[in-house]
Amino acid sequence: MVDLSESGAASPGHRHGPGSGNNGRKTSKKSRTRRGKRGRRRRNKKNNRNSKTAPPYLPPEAEEGNIEYKLKLVNPTQYRFEHLATQLKWRLQEGRGEAVYQIGVEDNGLLVGLTEADMKASLKTLKRMAEKVGADITLLREREVDYDLDRNTRKIAEVLVRKVPDDQQFLDLRVAVLGNVDSGKSTLLGVLTQGELDNGRGRARLNLFRHLHEIQTGRTSSISFEILGFNSKGEVVNYSESRTAEEICESSSKMITFIDLAGHHKYLKTTIFGLTSYCPDFAMLMVSANTGIAGTTREHLGLAMALKVPIFIVVSKVDLCSRGTVERTVRQLERVLKQPGCNKVPMVVSNPDDAVTAAQQFTQSTCVTPIFTLSSVSGESLNLLKVFLNILPPLSNSKEQEELMQQLTEFQVDEIYSVPDVGTVVGGTLYSGVCREGERLVVGPTDEGRFLRLKVGSIQRNRSACRVLRAGQAATLALGNFDRSLLRKGMVMVSPKMNPTICCQFEAAIVLLFHAKTFRRGSQVTVHVGNVRQTATVECLHGKDELRTGERAVVRFRFIKHPEYLAPLIATSRCVNAPVLDL
Repeated sequence: MVDLSESGAASPGHRHGPGSGNNGRKTSKKSRTRRGKRGRRRRNKKNNRNSKTAPPYLPPEAEEGNIEYKLKLVNPTQYRFEHLATQLKWRLQEGRGEAVYQIGVEDNGLLVGLTEADMKASLKTLKRMAEKVGADITLLREREVDYDLDRNTRKIAEVLVRKVPDDQQFLDLRVAVLGNVDSGKSTLLGVLTQGELDNGRGRARLNLFRHLHEIQTGRTSSISFEILGFNSKGEVVNYSESRTAEEICESSSKMITFIDLAGHHKYLKTTIFGLTSYCPDFAMLMVSANTGIAGTTREHLGLAMALKVPIFIVVSKVDLCSRGTVERTVRQLERVLKQPGCNKVPMVVSNPDDAVTAAQQFTQSTCVTPIFTLSSVSGESLNLLKVFLNILPPLSNSKEQEELMQQLTEFQVDEIYSVPDVGTVVGGTLYSGVCREGERLVVGPTDEGRFLRLKVGSIQRNRSACRVLRAGQAATLALGNFDRSLLRKGMVMVSPKMNPTICCQFEAAIVLLFHAKTFRRGSQVTVHVGNVRQTATVECLHGKDELRTGERAVVRFRFIKHPEYLAPLIATSRCVNAPVLDL
Protein backbone atom coordinates (compact mmCIF):
# COMPACT_ATOMS: atom_id res chain seq x y z
CA MET A 1 0.00 0.00 0.00
CA VAL A 2 2.84 2.41 0.78
CA ASP A 3 4.52 1.85 -2.58
CA LEU A 4 1.29 2.49 -4.45
CA SER A 5 0.47 5.75 -2.65
CA GLU A 6 3.97 7.07 -3.22
CA SER A 7 3.68 6.42 -6.96
CA GLY A 8 0.44 8.37 -7.18
CA ALA A 9 -1.66 5.30 -7.90
CA ALA A 10 -3.82 5.52 -4.76
CA SER A 11 -6.28 7.94 -6.42
CA PRO A 12 -7.71 7.19 -9.88
CA GLY A 13 -7.91 10.92 -10.74
CA HIS A 14 -4.32 11.74 -9.84
CA ARG A 15 -2.15 12.63 -12.81
CA HIS A 16 1.31 11.18 -12.85
CA GLY A 17 2.48 13.50 -15.60
CA PRO A 18 1.22 15.62 -18.50
CA GLY A 19 -1.77 14.31 -20.37
CA SER A 20 -5.33 13.30 -19.69
CA GLY A 21 -6.70 11.30 -16.76
CA ASN A 22 -6.80 8.19 -18.93
CA ASN A 23 -3.10 8.51 -19.62
CA GLY A 24 -2.49 9.03 -15.94
CA ARG A 25 -4.30 5.86 -15.12
CA LYS A 26 -2.34 3.94 -17.76
CA THR A 27 0.94 5.29 -16.44
CA SER A 28 -0.17 4.38 -12.93
CA LYS A 29 -0.83 0.74 -14.03
CA LYS A 30 2.61 0.53 -15.66
CA SER A 31 4.18 1.95 -12.52
CA ARG A 32 2.42 -0.68 -10.40
CA THR A 33 3.71 -3.39 -12.73
CA ARG A 34 7.28 -2.11 -12.61
CA ARG A 35 7.26 -1.71 -8.83
CA GLY A 36 5.58 -5.10 -8.40
CA LYS A 37 8.38 -6.73 -10.41
CA ARG A 38 11.01 -4.88 -8.38
CA GLY A 39 9.33 -6.03 -5.16
CA ARG A 40 9.28 -9.63 -6.33
CA ARG A 41 12.95 -9.40 -7.30
CA ARG A 42 13.83 -8.06 -3.85
CA ARG A 43 11.86 -10.85 -2.18
CA ASN A 44 13.50 -13.49 -4.41
CA LYS A 45 16.95 -12.15 -3.55
CA LYS A 46 16.07 -12.28 0.14
CA ASN A 47 14.76 -15.83 -0.21
CA ASN A 48 17.92 -16.86 -2.07
CA ARG A 49 20.04 -15.44 0.74
CA ASN A 50 17.92 -17.32 3.29
CA SER A 51 18.19 -20.55 1.30
CA LYS A 52 21.96 -20.25 1.27
CA THR A 53 22.12 -19.77 4.99
CA ALA A 54 19.51 -22.46 5.78
CA PRO A 55 21.52 -25.36 7.24
CA PRO A 56 21.06 -28.78 5.58
CA TYR A 57 20.08 -31.74 7.73
CA LEU A 58 20.51 -35.48 7.79
CA PRO A 59 17.89 -37.69 9.46
CA PRO A 60 18.29 -37.59 13.27
CA GLU A 61 20.72 -40.14 14.69
CA ALA A 62 19.12 -43.47 15.60
CA GLU A 63 20.03 -45.19 18.84
CA GLU A 64 20.13 -48.54 17.07
CA GLY A 65 21.96 -49.29 13.84
CA ASN A 66 25.54 -48.83 12.65
CA ILE A 67 25.51 -45.08 11.85
CA GLU A 68 27.02 -42.64 14.39
CA TYR A 69 27.06 -38.82 14.25
CA LYS A 70 29.95 -36.94 15.85
CA LEU A 71 30.35 -33.15 15.85
CA LYS A 72 34.07 -33.36 16.60
CA LEU A 73 36.62 -35.70 18.20
CA VAL A 74 39.38 -33.28 19.18
CA ASN A 75 41.77 -34.19 22.03
CA PRO A 76 39.37 -36.27 24.16
CA THR A 77 40.30 -37.09 27.75
CA GLN A 78 41.25 -40.68 28.57
CA TYR A 79 37.85 -41.31 30.15
CA ARG A 80 36.09 -39.83 27.12
CA PHE A 81 38.28 -41.87 24.76
CA GLU A 82 37.36 -45.13 26.53
CA HIS A 83 33.69 -44.20 26.27
CA LEU A 84 34.07 -43.46 22.52
CA ALA A 85 35.83 -46.80 21.93
CA THR A 86 33.01 -48.64 23.73
CA GLN A 87 30.47 -46.77 21.60
CA LEU A 88 32.36 -47.81 18.45
CA LYS A 89 32.21 -51.46 19.54
CA TRP A 90 28.43 -51.14 19.87
CA ARG A 91 28.03 -49.64 16.39
CA LEU A 92 30.24 -52.37 14.91
CA GLN A 93 28.15 -55.01 16.61
CA GLU A 94 24.94 -53.45 15.27
CA GLY A 95 26.38 -53.44 11.74
CA ARG A 96 27.80 -56.98 12.09
CA GLY A 97 31.34 -55.68 11.63
CA GLU A 98 30.76 -52.39 9.81
CA ALA A 99 29.97 -48.89 11.08
CA VAL A 100 29.67 -45.50 9.39
CA TYR A 101 30.78 -42.33 11.22
CA GLN A 102 29.56 -38.90 10.11
CA ILE A 103 32.09 -36.34 11.41
CA GLY A 104 30.95 -32.72 11.73
CA VAL A 105 27.29 -33.61 12.26
CA GLU A 106 25.20 -33.00 15.40
CA ASP A 107 22.95 -35.70 16.88
CA ASN A 108 19.85 -34.03 15.41
CA GLY A 109 21.37 -34.32 11.91
CA LEU A 110 22.50 -30.70 11.49
CA LEU A 111 25.51 -30.48 9.14
CA VAL A 112 27.74 -28.07 11.06
CA GLY A 113 31.10 -28.94 9.50
CA LEU A 114 34.62 -28.60 10.86
CA THR A 115 37.65 -26.57 9.95
CA GLU A 116 40.56 -28.37 8.34
CA ALA A 117 42.51 -28.53 11.61
CA ASP A 118 39.57 -29.90 13.63
CA MET A 119 38.73 -32.41 10.90
CA LYS A 120 42.31 -33.67 10.81
CA ALA A 121 42.37 -34.05 14.60
CA SER A 122 38.96 -35.81 14.62
CA LEU A 123 40.02 -38.34 11.97
CA LYS A 124 43.21 -39.01 13.95
CA THR A 125 41.14 -39.71 17.08
CA LEU A 126 38.78 -41.99 15.13
CA LYS A 127 41.77 -43.93 13.81
CA ARG A 128 43.04 -44.42 17.39
CA MET A 129 39.59 -45.64 18.43
CA ALA A 130 39.54 -48.13 15.54
CA GLU A 131 43.03 -49.41 16.39
CA LYS A 132 41.96 -49.97 19.99
CA VAL A 133 39.09 -52.27 18.93
CA GLY A 134 41.11 -53.91 16.13
CA ALA A 135 39.36 -52.22 13.20
CA ASP A 136 40.39 -50.18 10.16
CA ILE A 137 38.92 -46.96 8.79
CA THR A 138 38.34 -45.81 5.20
CA LEU A 139 37.43 -42.22 4.29
CA LEU A 140 34.44 -42.55 1.98
CA ARG A 141 33.94 -38.88 1.11
CA GLU A 142 34.27 -35.28 2.30
CA ARG A 143 31.74 -32.55 1.58
CA GLU A 144 31.97 -28.79 2.04
CA VAL A 145 29.33 -27.01 4.11
CA ASP A 146 28.89 -23.28 3.39
CA TYR A 147 26.34 -21.08 5.20
CA ASP A 148 27.94 -17.74 4.20
CA LEU A 149 28.57 -17.19 7.92
CA ASP A 150 32.33 -16.89 7.59
CA ARG A 151 35.02 -17.27 5.00
CA ASN A 152 36.51 -20.44 6.51
CA THR A 153 35.74 -23.62 4.58
CA ARG A 154 33.96 -26.21 6.73
CA LYS A 155 33.70 -29.87 5.84
CA ILE A 156 31.91 -32.99 6.98
CA ALA A 157 33.47 -36.44 6.52
CA GLU A 158 31.93 -39.88 6.09
CA VAL A 159 34.12 -42.71 7.37
CA LEU A 160 33.65 -46.48 7.10
CA VAL A 161 34.94 -48.51 10.05
CA ARG A 162 35.31 -52.26 9.43
CA LYS A 163 36.24 -55.09 11.76
CA VAL A 164 35.67 -58.78 11.24
CA PRO A 165 33.68 -60.08 14.24
CA ASP A 166 35.68 -62.28 16.56
CA ASP A 167 33.44 -65.28 15.87
CA GLN A 168 33.68 -64.98 12.07
CA GLN A 169 36.37 -65.31 9.42
CA PHE A 170 34.92 -62.54 7.23
CA LEU A 171 31.70 -60.62 6.54
CA ASP A 172 29.59 -62.39 3.94
CA LEU A 173 26.95 -61.12 1.49
CA ARG A 174 25.24 -63.14 -1.25
CA VAL A 175 24.17 -61.47 -4.50
CA ALA A 176 22.02 -63.29 -7.06
CA VAL A 177 22.78 -62.26 -10.66
CA LEU A 178 19.66 -62.07 -12.84
CA GLY A 179 18.91 -60.89 -16.37
CA ASN A 180 18.01 -61.97 -19.88
CA VAL A 181 20.24 -64.26 -21.90
CA ASP A 182 23.26 -62.46 -23.48
CA SER A 183 22.97 -59.50 -21.10
CA GLY A 184 26.56 -59.97 -19.91
CA LYS A 185 26.04 -61.59 -16.49
CA SER A 186 28.85 -64.15 -16.58
CA THR A 187 31.19 -61.75 -18.38
CA LEU A 188 30.79 -59.07 -15.69
CA LEU A 189 31.39 -61.63 -12.93
CA GLY A 190 34.49 -62.84 -14.76
CA VAL A 191 35.83 -59.28 -14.96
CA LEU A 192 35.11 -58.59 -11.28
CA THR A 193 36.54 -61.84 -9.93
CA GLN A 194 39.48 -62.29 -12.33
CA GLY A 195 40.58 -58.65 -12.40
CA GLU A 196 40.95 -58.52 -16.20
CA LEU A 197 38.71 -56.78 -18.74
CA ASP A 198 36.88 -58.78 -21.38
CA ASN A 199 38.14 -58.85 -24.99
CA GLY A 200 34.65 -58.30 -26.41
CA ARG A 201 34.21 -61.98 -27.33
CA GLY A 202 33.48 -63.49 -23.92
CA ARG A 203 36.96 -64.48 -22.77
CA ALA A 204 36.30 -63.28 -19.20
CA ARG A 205 33.39 -65.70 -18.69
CA LEU A 206 35.16 -68.93 -19.66
CA ASN A 207 36.36 -69.67 -16.10
CA LEU A 208 32.79 -69.48 -14.77
CA PHE A 209 31.20 -72.17 -16.93
CA ARG A 210 30.72 -75.67 -15.52
CA HIS A 211 29.75 -77.63 -18.66
CA LEU A 212 31.10 -77.99 -22.18
CA HIS A 213 27.85 -76.91 -23.82
CA GLU A 214 27.97 -73.67 -21.79
CA ILE A 215 31.41 -72.89 -23.22
CA GLN A 216 30.25 -73.73 -26.75
CA THR A 217 27.04 -71.66 -26.61
CA GLY A 218 28.16 -68.97 -24.17
CA ARG A 219 24.93 -69.44 -22.16
CA THR A 220 24.70 -70.39 -18.50
CA SER A 221 22.42 -73.37 -17.80
CA SER A 222 23.44 -74.19 -14.21
CA ILE A 223 24.06 -72.33 -10.96
CA SER A 224 27.65 -71.31 -10.27
CA PHE A 225 29.28 -69.34 -7.48
CA GLU A 226 32.03 -66.73 -7.70
CA ILE A 227 33.65 -64.70 -4.91
CA LEU A 228 34.93 -61.13 -4.71
CA GLY A 229 36.75 -59.95 -1.59
CA PHE A 230 37.47 -56.58 0.00
CA ASN A 231 40.12 -56.07 2.65
CA SER A 232 39.67 -53.90 5.75
CA LYS A 233 40.80 -50.81 3.79
CA GLY A 234 38.22 -51.35 1.04
CA GLU A 235 40.66 -52.63 -1.59
CA VAL A 236 39.54 -55.36 -4.01
CA VAL A 237 40.86 -58.89 -3.44
CA ASN A 238 40.37 -61.27 -6.37
CA TYR A 239 42.16 -63.89 -8.46
CA SER A 240 44.43 -61.28 -10.08
CA GLU A 241 46.53 -61.24 -6.89
CA SER A 242 45.50 -64.56 -5.29
CA ARG A 243 45.90 -67.98 -6.82
CA THR A 244 43.24 -69.80 -4.83
CA ALA A 245 39.94 -69.10 -3.08
CA GLU A 246 41.63 -69.87 0.24
CA GLU A 247 44.04 -66.97 -0.28
CA ILE A 248 41.16 -64.64 -1.14
CA CYS A 249 39.34 -65.63 2.05
CA GLU A 250 42.45 -65.15 4.17
CA SER A 251 43.14 -61.67 2.74
CA SER A 252 39.54 -60.41 2.85
CA SER A 253 37.47 -58.94 5.64
CA LYS A 254 34.34 -58.77 3.48
CA MET A 255 33.27 -61.35 0.92
CA ILE A 256 30.69 -60.97 -1.85
CA THR A 257 29.43 -64.34 -3.13
CA PHE A 258 27.82 -64.00 -6.56
CA ILE A 259 25.20 -66.59 -7.51
CA ASP A 260 25.31 -66.72 -11.32
CA LEU A 261 21.86 -67.78 -12.56
CA ALA A 262 20.61 -68.73 -16.02
CA GLY A 263 19.00 -66.12 -18.26
CA HIS A 264 17.35 -68.29 -20.91
CA HIS A 265 13.64 -69.01 -20.48
CA LYS A 266 14.37 -72.72 -20.93
CA TYR A 267 16.27 -72.69 -17.61
CA LEU A 268 13.74 -70.58 -15.66
CA LYS A 269 13.17 -73.40 -13.13
CA THR A 270 16.90 -73.39 -12.35
CA THR A 271 16.81 -69.62 -11.81
CA ILE A 272 13.79 -69.88 -9.50
CA PHE A 273 15.53 -72.63 -7.51
CA GLY A 274 18.60 -70.40 -7.10
CA LEU A 275 16.48 -67.51 -5.78
CA THR A 276 14.41 -69.58 -3.36
CA SER A 277 17.07 -71.99 -2.15
CA TYR A 278 20.25 -69.95 -1.70
CA CYS A 279 18.61 -67.05 0.19
CA PRO A 280 20.43 -64.14 -1.52
CA ASP A 281 20.75 -60.85 0.36
CA PHE A 282 20.47 -58.81 -2.84
CA ALA A 283 19.76 -59.30 -6.54
CA MET A 284 21.72 -57.68 -9.38
CA LEU A 285 19.54 -57.41 -12.50
CA MET A 286 21.60 -57.13 -15.70
CA VAL A 287 20.15 -55.30 -18.72
CA SER A 288 21.96 -54.98 -22.04
CA ALA A 289 22.12 -51.36 -23.21
CA ASN A 290 21.64 -52.27 -26.87
CA THR A 291 18.53 -54.46 -26.39
CA GLY A 292 16.88 -52.86 -23.36
CA ILE A 293 14.19 -54.71 -21.41
CA ALA A 294 13.77 -57.95 -23.35
CA GLY A 295 13.22 -61.68 -22.87
CA THR A 296 13.11 -62.81 -19.25
CA THR A 297 14.05 -59.42 -17.76
CA ARG A 298 10.53 -58.63 -16.56
CA GLU A 299 10.05 -62.17 -15.20
CA HIS A 300 13.30 -62.01 -13.21
CA LEU A 301 12.36 -58.58 -11.86
CA GLY A 302 8.94 -59.89 -10.81
CA LEU A 303 10.43 -62.98 -9.13
CA ALA A 304 12.88 -60.91 -7.08
CA MET A 305 10.12 -58.52 -6.00
CA ALA A 306 7.76 -61.38 -5.12
CA LEU A 307 10.47 -62.90 -2.89
CA LYS A 308 11.24 -59.47 -1.38
CA VAL A 309 14.88 -59.51 -2.48
CA PRO A 310 16.27 -55.94 -2.83
CA ILE A 311 17.27 -55.21 -6.44
CA PHE A 312 19.88 -53.00 -8.04
CA ILE A 313 20.28 -52.77 -11.82
CA VAL A 314 23.39 -52.83 -14.02
CA VAL A 315 23.10 -51.64 -17.63
CA SER A 316 25.93 -53.40 -19.48
CA LYS A 317 27.56 -53.15 -22.93
CA VAL A 318 27.51 -49.34 -23.01
CA ASP A 319 30.63 -49.52 -25.21
CA LEU A 320 28.51 -50.91 -28.06
CA CYS A 321 25.96 -48.08 -28.03
CA SER A 322 25.74 -44.35 -28.43
CA ARG A 323 25.04 -42.22 -25.37
CA GLY A 324 21.50 -41.65 -26.64
CA THR A 325 20.80 -45.40 -26.78
CA VAL A 326 22.07 -45.87 -23.22
CA GLU A 327 19.91 -42.99 -21.97
CA ARG A 328 16.89 -44.45 -23.76
CA THR A 329 17.44 -47.81 -22.03
CA VAL A 330 17.77 -46.06 -18.65
CA ARG A 331 14.54 -44.12 -19.25
CA GLN A 332 12.79 -47.39 -20.17
CA LEU A 333 13.95 -48.91 -16.88
CA GLU A 334 12.82 -45.86 -14.93
CA ARG A 335 9.33 -46.09 -16.44
CA VAL A 336 9.02 -49.77 -15.51
CA LEU A 337 10.32 -49.21 -11.95
CA LYS A 338 7.87 -46.34 -11.35
CA GLN A 339 4.83 -48.36 -12.45
CA PRO A 340 2.24 -49.18 -9.74
CA GLY A 341 3.32 -52.83 -9.65
CA CYS A 342 6.90 -51.87 -8.73
CA ASN A 343 6.65 -48.51 -6.91
CA LYS A 344 10.43 -48.11 -6.96
CA VAL A 345 12.52 -44.93 -6.92
CA PRO A 346 15.28 -45.28 -9.56
CA MET A 347 18.64 -43.68 -8.73
CA VAL A 348 21.20 -43.40 -11.53
CA VAL A 349 24.76 -43.68 -10.19
CA SER A 350 27.18 -41.48 -12.14
CA ASN A 351 30.04 -40.72 -9.70
CA PRO A 352 31.63 -42.14 -6.50
CA ASP A 353 29.52 -39.82 -4.31
CA ASP A 354 26.36 -41.28 -5.86
CA ALA A 355 27.68 -44.81 -5.22
CA VAL A 356 28.17 -44.10 -1.50
CA THR A 357 24.73 -42.51 -1.20
CA ALA A 358 23.09 -45.36 -3.12
CA ALA A 359 24.66 -48.04 -0.89
CA GLN A 360 23.32 -46.35 2.25
CA GLN A 361 19.83 -45.52 0.96
CA PHE A 362 19.46 -48.91 -0.73
CA THR A 363 19.36 -50.79 2.57
CA GLN A 364 17.49 -48.08 4.50
CA SER A 365 14.59 -47.87 2.02
CA THR A 366 13.10 -50.76 0.06
CA CYS A 367 11.93 -48.33 -2.65
CA VAL A 368 15.35 -47.08 -3.80
CA THR A 369 16.76 -48.93 -6.83
CA PRO A 370 20.31 -47.91 -7.91
CA ILE A 371 21.08 -48.08 -11.66
CA PHE A 372 24.67 -48.46 -12.92
CA THR A 373 25.80 -48.06 -16.55
CA LEU A 374 29.10 -49.80 -17.30
CA SER A 375 31.17 -51.78 -19.76
CA SER A 376 33.06 -55.02 -19.14
CA VAL A 377 35.28 -54.31 -22.17
CA SER A 378 36.35 -50.70 -21.64
CA GLY A 379 35.94 -50.78 -17.85
CA GLU A 380 33.79 -47.63 -17.90
CA SER A 381 32.17 -46.98 -14.48
CA LEU A 382 33.27 -50.40 -13.22
CA ASN A 383 34.88 -48.76 -10.18
CA LEU A 384 31.48 -47.29 -9.16
CA LEU A 385 30.03 -50.80 -8.83
CA LYS A 386 33.04 -51.86 -6.73
CA VAL A 387 32.59 -48.85 -4.41
CA PHE A 388 28.91 -49.74 -4.04
CA LEU A 389 29.61 -53.41 -3.24
CA ASN A 390 32.34 -52.48 -0.74
CA ILE A 391 30.05 -50.21 1.28
CA LEU A 392 26.88 -52.28 0.94
CA PRO A 393 25.90 -53.29 4.51
CA PRO A 394 24.13 -56.51 5.56
CA LEU A 395 20.35 -56.33 5.77
CA SER A 396 19.90 -58.06 9.11
CA ASN A 397 21.21 -56.48 12.29
CA SER A 398 22.93 -58.23 15.16
CA LYS A 399 19.69 -58.71 17.09
CA GLU A 400 17.97 -60.58 14.24
CA GLN A 401 21.08 -62.67 13.68
CA GLU A 402 21.26 -63.56 17.38
CA GLU A 403 17.61 -64.64 17.39
CA LEU A 404 18.21 -66.98 14.44
CA MET A 405 21.27 -68.47 16.12
CA GLN A 406 19.28 -69.22 19.28
CA GLN A 407 16.94 -71.53 17.35
CA LEU A 408 17.52 -75.23 16.70
CA THR A 409 19.79 -76.23 13.81
CA GLU A 410 18.24 -76.42 10.35
CA PHE A 411 20.47 -76.91 7.28
CA GLN A 412 18.92 -76.95 3.78
CA VAL A 413 20.52 -79.42 1.35
CA ASP A 414 20.97 -77.84 -2.11
CA GLU A 415 23.85 -79.85 -3.63
CA ILE A 416 25.22 -83.39 -3.18
CA TYR A 417 28.76 -84.51 -4.13
CA SER A 418 31.03 -87.53 -3.85
CA VAL A 419 34.61 -86.43 -3.11
CA PRO A 420 37.52 -88.92 -3.25
CA ASP A 421 39.10 -89.64 0.16
CA VAL A 422 36.36 -87.55 1.82
CA GLY A 423 33.11 -89.36 1.02
CA THR A 424 29.67 -87.79 0.71
CA VAL A 425 29.53 -83.99 0.83
CA VAL A 426 26.39 -81.81 0.91
CA GLY A 427 26.22 -78.09 0.14
CA GLY A 428 23.58 -75.64 1.26
CA THR A 429 22.59 -72.89 3.66
CA LEU A 430 22.21 -72.99 7.44
CA TYR A 431 18.75 -71.50 7.92
CA SER A 432 18.83 -71.32 11.71
CA GLY A 433 20.92 -72.31 14.73
CA VAL A 434 24.63 -73.18 14.87
CA CYS A 435 26.36 -76.22 13.33
CA ARG A 436 29.72 -77.52 14.58
CA GLU A 437 32.12 -80.24 13.50
CA GLY A 438 31.13 -83.60 14.99
CA GLU A 439 27.51 -82.55 15.59
CA ARG A 440 24.86 -85.26 15.25
CA LEU A 441 21.80 -84.39 13.14
CA VAL A 442 18.97 -86.13 11.32
CA VAL A 443 18.38 -85.79 7.56
CA GLY A 444 15.19 -86.30 5.60
CA PRO A 445 12.48 -86.87 4.71
CA THR A 446 13.16 -89.99 2.64
CA ASP A 447 10.64 -91.34 0.11
CA GLU A 448 9.07 -93.26 3.00
CA GLY A 449 8.89 -90.12 5.15
CA ARG A 450 11.66 -91.10 7.59
CA PHE A 451 14.61 -89.11 9.00
CA LEU A 452 18.05 -90.75 9.21
CA ARG A 453 20.79 -90.08 11.75
CA LEU A 454 24.20 -88.80 10.65
CA LYS A 455 27.31 -87.05 11.94
CA VAL A 456 28.89 -83.89 10.51
CA GLY A 457 32.58 -84.43 9.75
CA SER A 458 34.29 -81.27 8.51
CA ILE A 459 32.89 -77.90 7.36
CA GLN A 460 34.13 -75.62 4.58
CA ARG A 461 33.05 -72.09 3.57
CA ASN A 462 34.29 -70.78 0.21
CA ARG A 463 36.72 -73.71 0.06
CA SER A 464 38.28 -72.77 3.42
CA ALA A 465 38.06 -74.88 6.59
CA CYS A 466 35.53 -73.66 9.17
CA ARG A 467 34.83 -75.14 12.58
CA VAL A 468 31.52 -73.38 13.33
CA LEU A 469 28.70 -72.51 10.93
CA ARG A 470 26.19 -69.82 11.91
CA ALA A 471 22.65 -69.02 10.76
CA GLY A 472 22.50 -67.47 7.29
CA GLN A 473 25.88 -68.83 6.15
CA ALA A 474 26.37 -71.16 3.17
CA ALA A 475 28.83 -74.04 3.41
CA THR A 476 29.62 -77.63 2.46
CA LEU A 477 29.49 -80.40 5.09
CA ALA A 478 31.39 -83.68 4.86
CA LEU A 479 29.29 -86.67 5.97
CA GLY A 480 31.92 -89.41 5.69
CA ASN A 481 30.63 -92.80 4.59
CA PHE A 482 26.94 -91.84 4.60
CA ASP A 483 25.20 -93.47 1.61
CA ARG A 484 24.75 -90.79 -1.07
CA SER A 485 21.82 -92.65 -2.67
CA LEU A 486 19.74 -91.89 0.43
CA LEU A 487 20.11 -88.13 -0.13
CA ARG A 488 18.41 -85.78 -2.60
CA LYS A 489 18.10 -82.03 -3.11
CA GLY A 490 15.35 -80.50 -1.02
CA MET A 491 16.11 -82.46 2.14
CA VAL A 492 16.93 -80.80 5.45
CA MET A 493 19.40 -81.67 8.19
CA VAL A 494 17.94 -80.69 11.55
CA SER A 495 18.57 -81.16 15.23
CA PRO A 496 16.94 -84.33 16.67
CA LYS A 497 15.37 -82.11 19.34
CA MET A 498 13.21 -80.48 16.67
CA ASN A 499 11.11 -83.65 16.13
CA PRO A 500 10.60 -82.77 12.42
CA THR A 501 7.30 -83.61 10.76
CA ILE A 502 6.63 -84.39 7.11
CA CYS A 503 4.12 -82.83 4.75
CA CYS A 504 2.17 -84.40 1.87
CA GLN A 505 -0.40 -81.60 1.55
CA PHE A 506 -0.17 -77.87 2.28
CA GLU A 507 -2.16 -74.70 1.75
CA ALA A 508 -0.75 -71.47 0.35
CA ALA A 509 -2.08 -68.00 -0.50
CA ILE A 510 -1.12 -67.41 -4.13
CA VAL A 511 -1.36 -64.68 -6.78
CA LEU A 512 -1.67 -65.87 -10.38
CA LEU A 513 0.73 -63.54 -12.21
CA PHE A 514 0.11 -65.05 -15.64
CA HIS A 515 -1.51 -68.16 -17.09
CA ALA A 516 -2.72 -68.74 -20.64
CA LYS A 517 -5.70 -70.76 -19.41
CA THR A 518 -7.72 -70.99 -16.22
CA PHE A 519 -6.20 -72.39 -13.02
CA ARG A 520 -8.54 -74.95 -11.43
CA ARG A 521 -8.75 -78.15 -9.38
CA GLY A 522 -6.62 -80.91 -10.90
CA SER A 523 -4.01 -78.55 -12.40
CA GLN A 524 -0.38 -79.58 -11.94
CA VAL A 525 2.35 -77.08 -11.08
CA THR A 526 6.00 -77.15 -10.00
CA VAL A 527 6.21 -75.80 -6.46
CA HIS A 528 9.34 -74.01 -5.18
CA VAL A 529 9.43 -73.50 -1.40
CA GLY A 530 12.91 -72.77 -0.10
CA ASN A 531 15.09 -75.61 -1.38
CA VAL A 532 12.05 -77.83 -2.11
CA ARG A 533 11.17 -78.27 -5.79
CA GLN A 534 8.50 -80.83 -6.70
CA THR A 535 5.40 -81.21 -8.87
CA ALA A 536 2.12 -80.85 -6.99
CA THR A 537 -1.56 -81.21 -7.84
CA VAL A 538 -4.21 -78.61 -6.98
CA GLU A 539 -6.63 -80.28 -4.57
CA CYS A 540 -9.02 -77.35 -4.12
CA LEU A 541 -9.40 -73.57 -4.31
CA HIS A 542 -11.09 -72.10 -1.25
CA GLY A 543 -14.11 -69.99 -2.20
CA LYS A 544 -13.54 -70.25 -5.97
CA ASP A 545 -13.95 -72.74 -8.78
CA GLU A 546 -11.15 -71.37 -10.96
CA LEU A 547 -8.48 -68.68 -11.01
CA ARG A 548 -7.49 -66.27 -13.79
CA THR A 549 -4.52 -63.98 -14.35
CA GLY A 550 -4.18 -61.37 -11.58
CA GLU A 551 -6.53 -63.10 -9.12
CA ARG A 552 -5.71 -64.33 -5.61
CA ALA A 553 -6.82 -67.40 -3.68
CA VAL A 554 -5.92 -69.83 -0.93
CA VAL A 555 -5.10 -73.16 -2.59
CA ARG A 556 -4.48 -76.65 -1.22
CA PHE A 557 -1.70 -78.61 -2.96
CA ARG A 558 -0.65 -82.28 -2.80
CA PHE A 559 2.88 -83.46 -3.65
CA ILE A 560 2.68 -86.22 -6.26
CA LYS A 561 5.97 -88.05 -5.58
CA HIS A 562 7.17 -87.99 -1.96
CA PRO A 563 6.61 -86.00 1.25
CA GLU A 564 8.65 -82.88 2.04
CA TYR A 565 9.69 -80.92 5.11
CA LEU A 566 7.87 -77.56 5.11
CA ALA A 567 7.74 -74.89 7.80
CA PRO A 568 4.98 -72.27 8.10
CA LEU A 569 5.50 -69.12 6.02
CA ILE A 570 8.61 -67.30 7.26
CA ALA A 571 10.02 -64.08 5.79
CA THR A 572 13.20 -62.66 7.31
CA SER A 573 15.68 -60.12 5.97
CA ARG A 574 18.01 -62.88 4.73
CA CYS A 575 15.78 -65.84 3.85
CA VAL A 576 12.37 -65.88 2.23
CA ASN A 577 10.46 -69.15 2.49
CA ALA A 578 7.51 -68.34 0.23
CA PRO A 579 5.96 -70.64 -2.38
CA VAL A 580 6.64 -69.94 -6.07
CA LEU A 581 4.66 -71.83 -8.70
CA ASP A 582 5.97 -72.66 -12.16
CA LEU A 583 2.92 -73.29 -14.34
